[in-house]
Amino acid sequence: MSHAKDIDLGMTAYDELFMTDAERAENRLPKIYEIPLSEIDDFPDHPYRVLDDEDMEDLMESIKDRGIITPALVRRKDDGRYEIISGHRRKRACERLGIPALRCEVKDVNRDEAIILMVDSNSQRTEIAPTDKGRAYKMRLEAMKRLPGRPSKENSAPVGSNLVGTRSNDELAEAVGESHTQIQRYIRLTHLVPELQQFVDEGKIKMRPAVELSYLDEEIQRDVVDRIDETEAFPSHDQAIRIRKAFEAGAIDYDKVTDIMAEEKPNQKPKFKFSFERLRPLIPQGYADKQAEDYIVKALEYYRRYLQKQREQAR
Repeated sequence: MSHAKDIDLGMTAYDELFMTDAERAENRLPKIYEIPLSEIDDFPDHPYRVLDDEDMEDLMESIKDRGIITPALVRRKDDGRYEIISGHRRKRACERLGIPALRCEVKDVNRDEAIILMVDSNSQRTEIAPTDKGRAYKMRLEAMKRLPGRPSKENSAPVGSNLVGTRSNDELAEAVGESHTQIQRYIRLTHLVPELQQFVDEGKIKMRPAVELSYLDEEIQRDVVDRIDETEAFPSHDQAIRIRKAFEAGAIDYDKVTDIMAEEKPNQKPKFKFSFERLRPLIPQGYADKQAEDYIVKALEYYRRYLQKQREQAR
């Protein structure tokens, strides 16, 4: 038995026959209720992580000062309990603050409609981890596939997973403000092992090389993880492409992964900068730039021979 205050999930069509226009308009407005947290369940496989981080602390401070400004969205389940669609962070903040109930708008939707609503309502958040987006977009497309009248075949996106047809991709792209290609890239991240997903979310592996690595099987992906752990170096886009090509050709193992990732990337070549003011007293006056460079190189060569001689004498 639900203890939510004044729950009324709507009037029947027969009831509306006896309502005035004003009453009908009012009946269509969102109804906000105070629902006990004990009666609200998290959404199954919720793709967006809820972290007890600095943003959560800010949210808690806001709730203490002003309360819940934007109600959470929930749906009523067959067992009479409620399932949260949007507002997991607000629910968590209330739990930590000891607030027993959450202001909610109750939506009369099924599970797949709730998934679509959940993803759309979170799409405007500024800080969403790439892999969270991938899980959310995948869930939404799969939910759209199950809705009556939706296409289930043909996906023209080159990096996609053949989840649904073009119409569904168009609808999702419009809803979340992403291109078809970018959406499919996010979905490819769901095929990465957890360690690689974490590197992507931390910004250590960029999107395009991550997509290439997502086509590897788990064993080779873990070879890449092991190599990263050993060297603290991450594959470039070009290296990831070559690893994928070797995998698809059946010519890949840990040694091959090591060889490819050991190659020097252009952005890893060391760059040295010297302060001219620091070098000026050490270079003869009147030297042109080329003469000064040659002088410094010869001085370093002499110093290297000096150190080598010192080591030999110490043996």
